[in-house]
Amino acid sequence: MHKLFFRFVLFAVALVGGLLIVSCGRIQRPQDMATVDSFVDDYGRTIVVPDHPKRIVSVSPAVTEIICALGGKDLLVGRTDFCVYPPEVSEIASVGGISNLNVEKVASLQPDLVISGSMVPKKTADLMEKLGIPMVCVIEKASFEGLFENIEKIGRLAGLERQADSLVELLQSRYGALPTVSEPLPTIYYVVGFGKNGNFTAGGTSFIDDILTLSGGRNIASDLHGWEYSLEALLSADPDYVVIRREDSALFCQTKPYNTLSAVRNGHVIGIESGMIDAQVPRNLDCIEQIRSVIASGRQ
Repeated sequence: MHKLFFRFVLFAVALVGGLLIVSCGRIQRPQDMATVDSFVDDYGRTIVVPDHPKRIVSVSPAVTEIICALGGKDLLVGRTDFCVYPPEVSEIASVGGISNLNVEKVASLQPDLVISGSMVPKKTADLMEKLGIPMVCVIEKASFEGLFENIEKIGRLAGLERQADSLVELLQSRYGALPTVSEPLPTIYYVVGFGKNGNFTAGGTSFIDDILTLSGGRNIASDLHGWEYSLEALLSADPDYVVIRREDSALFCQTKPYNTLSAVRNGHVIGIESGMIDAQVPRNLDCIEQIRSVIASGRQ
Protein backbone atom coordinates (compact mmCIF):
# COMPACT_ATOMS: atom_id res chain seq x y z
CA MET A 1 0.00 0.00 0.00
CA HIS A 2 2.81 2.42 0.84
CA LYS A 3 4.63 1.58 -2.39
CA LEU A 4 1.48 2.22 -4.41
CA PHE A 5 0.94 5.58 -2.72
CA PHE A 6 4.59 6.55 -3.30
CA ARG A 7 4.29 5.74 -7.00
CA PHE A 8 1.13 7.81 -7.24
CA VAL A 9 2.88 10.81 -5.67
CA LEU A 10 5.78 10.52 -8.11
CA PHE A 11 3.36 10.33 -11.03
CA ALA A 12 1.45 13.40 -9.81
CA VAL A 13 4.62 15.43 -9.38
CA ALA A 14 5.79 14.50 -12.86
CA LEU A 15 2.41 15.36 -14.37
CA VAL A 16 2.19 18.74 -12.66
CA GLY A 17 5.75 19.54 -13.67
CA GLY A 18 4.95 18.76 -17.28
CA LEU A 19 1.79 20.84 -17.28
CA LEU A 20 3.64 23.83 -15.87
CA ILE A 21 5.56 24.07 -19.12
CA VAL A 22 2.41 25.04 -20.98
CA SER A 23 0.20 26.57 -18.31
CA CYS A 24 2.28 29.24 -16.64
CA GLY A 25 2.01 32.03 -19.18
CA ARG A 26 5.09 33.10 -21.08
CA ILE A 27 7.81 30.46 -21.28
CA GLN A 28 11.36 31.23 -20.30
CA ARG A 29 13.56 31.70 -23.37
CA PRO A 30 17.35 31.93 -23.35
CA GLN A 31 17.39 35.63 -24.04
CA ASP A 32 15.24 38.56 -24.96
CA MET A 33 15.70 39.56 -28.56
CA ALA A 34 15.26 42.84 -30.41
CA THR A 35 12.14 42.97 -32.59
CA VAL A 36 11.39 44.17 -36.09
CA ASP A 37 8.26 46.00 -37.13
CA SER A 38 5.02 44.14 -36.62
CA PHE A 39 4.53 41.26 -39.03
CA VAL A 40 1.06 40.48 -40.40
CA ASP A 41 0.78 36.76 -41.14
CA ASP A 42 -1.56 34.96 -43.51
CA TYR A 43 -4.18 34.59 -40.77
CA GLY A 44 -4.28 38.40 -40.57
CA ARG A 45 -2.68 38.33 -37.11
CA THR A 46 -0.25 41.12 -36.22
CA ILE A 47 2.74 39.60 -34.48
CA VAL A 48 5.98 41.00 -33.05
CA VAL A 49 8.83 38.75 -34.15
CA PRO A 50 12.54 38.51 -33.26
CA ASP A 51 14.93 40.44 -35.47
CA HIS A 52 17.34 37.52 -35.93
CA PRO A 53 15.82 34.39 -34.36
CA LYS A 54 18.25 31.77 -33.12
CA ARG A 55 15.78 28.97 -32.40
CA ILE A 56 13.05 28.32 -34.97
CA VAL A 57 10.47 25.54 -34.98
CA SER A 58 9.00 24.85 -38.42
CA VAL A 59 5.52 23.37 -38.57
CA SER A 60 5.47 23.05 -42.36
CA PRO A 61 7.49 20.94 -44.84
CA ALA A 62 7.58 23.93 -47.20
CA VAL A 63 8.90 26.26 -44.49
CA THR A 64 11.55 23.73 -43.47
CA GLU A 65 12.71 23.24 -47.05
CA ILE A 66 12.82 26.97 -47.79
CA ILE A 67 14.78 27.78 -44.63
CA CYS A 68 17.31 25.10 -45.55
CA ALA A 69 17.50 26.41 -49.13
CA LEU A 70 18.39 29.79 -47.61
CA GLY A 71 21.23 28.22 -45.62
CA GLY A 72 19.38 28.44 -42.30
CA LYS A 73 19.24 24.79 -41.26
CA ASP A 74 21.21 25.51 -38.08
CA LEU A 75 18.44 27.86 -36.95
CA LEU A 76 15.93 24.99 -36.85
CA VAL A 77 15.48 23.30 -33.48
CA GLY A 78 12.18 21.60 -34.32
CA ARG A 79 10.23 20.26 -37.31
CA THR A 80 7.26 17.99 -37.99
CA ASP A 81 7.26 14.30 -38.91
CA PHE A 82 6.41 15.39 -42.45
CA CYS A 83 9.46 17.64 -42.82
CA VAL A 84 11.79 15.18 -44.55
CA TYR A 85 13.61 17.33 -47.13
CA PRO A 86 16.46 17.91 -47.31
CA PRO A 87 17.37 14.53 -45.75
CA GLU A 88 19.65 16.08 -43.13
CA VAL A 89 16.65 17.59 -41.32
CA SER A 90 16.12 14.12 -39.84
CA GLU A 91 18.70 15.21 -37.25
CA ILE A 92 16.30 17.89 -35.98
CA ALA A 93 13.87 17.09 -33.15
CA SER A 94 10.30 16.34 -34.25
CA VAL A 95 7.26 18.00 -32.68
CA GLY A 96 4.85 15.45 -34.12
CA GLY A 97 2.25 16.01 -36.81
CA ILE A 98 1.02 19.22 -38.40
CA SER A 99 -2.66 19.53 -37.58
CA ASN A 100 -2.03 17.77 -34.26
CA LEU A 101 1.42 18.97 -33.28
CA ASN A 102 2.70 18.40 -29.76
CA VAL A 103 2.50 21.88 -28.22
CA GLU A 104 4.31 20.72 -25.07
CA LYS A 105 7.21 19.49 -27.18
CA VAL A 106 7.35 22.80 -29.05
CA ALA A 107 7.46 24.72 -25.76
CA SER A 108 10.21 22.45 -24.37
CA LEU A 109 12.47 23.41 -27.29
CA GLN A 110 12.32 27.07 -26.14
CA PRO A 111 11.90 28.56 -29.63
CA ASP A 112 11.95 32.29 -30.16
CA LEU A 113 9.88 31.83 -33.33
CA VAL A 114 7.50 29.22 -34.77
CA ILE A 115 6.60 29.34 -38.47
CA SER A 116 3.61 27.33 -39.62
CA GLY A 117 1.79 26.55 -42.86
CA SER A 118 -1.81 26.19 -43.96
CA MET A 119 -2.71 23.00 -42.09
CA VAL A 120 -2.13 24.33 -38.58
CA PRO A 121 -5.41 25.43 -36.94
CA LYS A 122 -5.68 29.07 -35.91
CA LYS A 123 -6.46 27.94 -32.35
CA THR A 124 -2.96 26.45 -32.18
CA ALA A 125 -1.47 29.78 -33.21
CA ASP A 126 -3.56 31.51 -30.56
CA LEU A 127 -2.32 29.02 -27.92
CA MET A 128 1.29 29.71 -28.89
CA GLU A 129 0.62 33.40 -28.46
CA LYS A 130 -0.69 32.80 -24.94
CA LEU A 131 2.53 30.92 -24.17
CA GLY A 132 4.55 33.90 -25.32
CA ILE A 133 5.90 32.10 -28.42
CA PRO A 134 5.57 34.15 -31.62
CA MET A 135 3.92 31.91 -34.26
CA VAL A 136 3.63 33.21 -37.80
CA CYS A 137 1.53 31.46 -40.45
CA VAL A 138 2.83 31.51 -44.04
CA ILE A 139 0.39 29.54 -46.19
CA GLU A 140 0.74 28.27 -49.73
CA LYS A 141 -0.51 30.69 -52.37
CA ALA A 142 -2.94 29.88 -55.18
CA SER A 143 -0.46 30.72 -57.95
CA PHE A 144 2.98 29.37 -58.72
CA GLU A 145 4.46 32.87 -58.45
CA GLY A 146 3.25 32.98 -54.85
CA LEU A 147 6.34 30.87 -54.13
CA PHE A 148 8.51 33.97 -54.54
CA GLU A 149 6.41 35.90 -52.02
CA ASN A 150 6.65 33.09 -49.48
CA ILE A 151 10.42 32.81 -49.85
CA GLU A 152 10.75 36.54 -49.21
CA LYS A 153 8.46 36.34 -46.16
CA ILE A 154 10.29 33.38 -44.66
CA GLY A 155 13.64 35.02 -45.43
CA ARG A 156 12.59 38.12 -43.54
CA LEU A 157 11.28 36.12 -40.59
CA ALA A 158 14.48 34.06 -40.35
CA GLY A 159 16.78 37.06 -40.74
CA LEU A 160 17.93 35.76 -44.12
CA GLU A 161 16.65 38.53 -46.38
CA ARG A 162 19.76 38.72 -48.58
CA GLN A 163 19.76 34.97 -49.19
CA ALA A 164 16.03 35.08 -49.97
CA ASP A 165 16.52 37.85 -52.52
CA SER A 166 19.25 35.83 -54.22
CA LEU A 167 17.16 32.65 -54.32
CA VAL A 168 14.10 34.48 -55.70
CA GLU A 169 16.26 36.11 -58.38
CA LEU A 170 17.64 32.71 -59.40
CA LEU A 171 14.21 31.06 -59.51
CA GLN A 172 12.66 33.95 -61.42
CA SER A 173 15.45 33.69 -63.97
CA ARG A 174 14.75 29.97 -64.47
CA TYR A 175 11.03 30.65 -64.58
CA GLY A 176 11.44 33.38 -67.20
CA ALA A 177 13.65 31.13 -69.32
CA LEU A 178 11.00 28.42 -69.70
CA PRO A 179 10.37 28.09 -73.44
CA THR A 180 6.93 28.60 -74.91
CA VAL A 181 4.94 25.38 -75.07
CA SER A 182 3.62 24.24 -78.42
CA GLU A 183 -0.11 23.92 -79.05
CA PRO A 184 -2.21 21.89 -78.79
CA LEU A 185 -1.56 21.21 -75.12
CA PRO A 186 -1.93 17.58 -74.05
CA THR A 187 -4.41 16.90 -71.25
CA ILE A 188 -2.97 16.05 -67.87
CA TYR A 189 -4.25 14.79 -64.52
CA TYR A 190 -2.54 14.90 -61.14
CA VAL A 191 -3.34 12.07 -58.72
CA VAL A 192 -3.62 13.20 -55.13
CA GLY A 193 -5.58 10.13 -54.06
CA PHE A 194 -7.28 7.20 -55.76
CA GLY A 195 -9.06 3.95 -54.98
CA LYS A 196 -12.04 2.92 -52.92
CA ASN A 197 -11.88 6.03 -50.72
CA GLY A 198 -12.36 8.30 -53.72
CA ASN A 199 -10.40 10.21 -56.30
CA PHE A 200 -8.71 13.47 -55.41
CA THR A 201 -6.81 15.94 -57.54
CA ALA A 202 -5.77 19.60 -57.70
CA GLY A 203 -8.30 22.01 -59.17
CA GLY A 204 -7.82 25.36 -60.82
CA THR A 205 -7.58 27.29 -57.57
CA SER A 206 -4.32 25.63 -56.48
CA PHE A 207 -0.70 26.37 -57.30
CA ILE A 208 -0.47 22.76 -58.53
CA ASP A 209 -2.77 23.72 -61.41
CA ASP A 210 -0.19 26.36 -62.35
CA ILE A 211 2.58 23.75 -62.19
CA LEU A 212 0.68 21.48 -64.59
CA THR A 213 0.04 24.37 -66.99
CA LEU A 214 3.65 25.56 -66.87
CA SER A 215 4.67 21.95 -67.50
CA GLY A 216 2.99 22.11 -70.89
CA GLY A 217 -0.29 20.40 -70.08
CA ARG A 218 -3.95 21.28 -69.70
CA ASN A 219 -5.32 20.21 -66.34
CA ILE A 220 -8.54 18.25 -66.92
CA ALA A 221 -9.71 19.31 -63.44
CA SER A 222 -9.05 23.03 -63.89
CA ASP A 223 -12.73 23.84 -63.28
CA LEU A 224 -12.75 21.90 -60.01
CA HIS A 225 -13.20 23.78 -56.73
CA GLY A 226 -11.90 21.61 -53.95
CA TRP A 227 -10.11 18.29 -54.28
CA GLU A 228 -12.61 15.46 -54.86
CA TYR A 229 -12.98 14.35 -58.50
CA SER A 230 -15.38 11.73 -59.81
CA LEU A 231 -14.10 8.52 -61.34
CA GLU A 232 -16.60 8.99 -64.17
CA ALA A 233 -15.14 12.40 -65.02
CA LEU A 234 -11.61 10.99 -65.00
CA LEU A 235 -12.47 8.08 -67.28
CA SER A 236 -14.45 10.33 -69.60
CA ALA A 237 -11.64 12.89 -69.92
CA ASP A 238 -9.10 10.06 -70.45
CA PRO A 239 -6.05 12.34 -70.05
CA ASP A 240 -2.96 12.07 -72.24
CA TYR A 241 -0.68 12.18 -69.19
CA VAL A 242 -1.02 11.30 -65.53
CA VAL A 243 1.26 12.79 -62.89
CA ILE A 244 1.42 10.88 -59.63
CA ARG A 245 3.61 10.49 -56.58
CA ARG A 246 6.40 8.13 -57.50
CA GLU A 247 5.62 5.72 -54.68
CA ASP A 248 2.01 5.34 -55.89
CA SER A 249 2.76 4.94 -59.60
CA ALA A 250 3.00 1.14 -59.87
CA LEU A 251 -0.18 0.47 -57.88
CA PHE A 252 -2.14 3.03 -59.90
CA CYS A 253 -1.11 1.44 -63.18
CA GLN A 254 -2.10 -2.03 -61.94
CA THR A 255 -5.48 -1.05 -60.50
CA LYS A 256 -8.78 -1.25 -62.40
CA PRO A 257 -10.20 0.84 -63.98
CA TYR A 258 -7.20 3.22 -63.98
CA ASN A 259 -5.23 0.71 -66.06
CA THR A 260 -7.64 1.38 -68.94
CA LEU A 261 -6.66 5.05 -69.20
CA SER A 262 -4.78 6.04 -72.35
CA ALA A 263 -1.99 7.56 -70.24
CA VAL A 264 -1.40 4.22 -68.57
CA ARG A 265 -1.61 2.16 -71.77
CA ASN A 266 0.75 4.53 -73.59
CA GLY A 267 3.33 4.68 -70.80
CA HIS A 268 2.57 8.33 -70.06
CA VAL A 269 2.39 8.06 -66.28
CA ILE A 270 4.95 10.43 -64.75
CA GLY A 271 6.15 9.53 -61.26
CA ILE A 272 7.22 12.59 -59.27
CA GLU A 273 8.81 12.82 -55.85
CA SER A 274 5.85 13.99 -53.80
CA GLY A 275 7.62 16.91 -52.12
CA MET A 276 8.38 18.46 -55.51
CA ILE A 277 4.71 19.12 -56.28
CA ASP A 278 2.66 18.82 -53.08
CA ALA A 279 4.46 21.64 -51.27
CA GLN A 280 5.12 25.15 -52.59
CA VAL A 281 8.91 25.01 -52.64
CA PRO A 282 11.85 25.88 -54.93
CA ARG A 283 11.82 22.30 -56.26
CA ASN A 284 8.53 23.09 -58.01
CA LEU A 285 10.66 24.31 -60.91
CA ASP A 286 12.48 20.97 -61.02
CA CYS A 287 9.06 19.31 -61.21
CA ILE A 288 8.00 21.57 -64.09
CA GLU A 289 11.19 20.85 -66.01
CA GLN A 290 10.85 17.10 -65.43
CA ILE A 291 7.25 16.94 -66.70
CA ARG A 292 8.12 19.19 -69.64
CA SER A 293 10.92 16.83 -70.61
CA VAL A 294 8.60 13.82 -70.64
CA ILE A 295 5.91 15.61 -72.64
CA ALA A 296 8.52 16.92 -75.11
CA SER A 297 9.84 13.42 -75.69
CA GLY A 298 6.27 12.23 -76.29
CA ARG A 299 5.86 14.80 -79.09
CA GLN A 300 8.85 13.44 -80.99
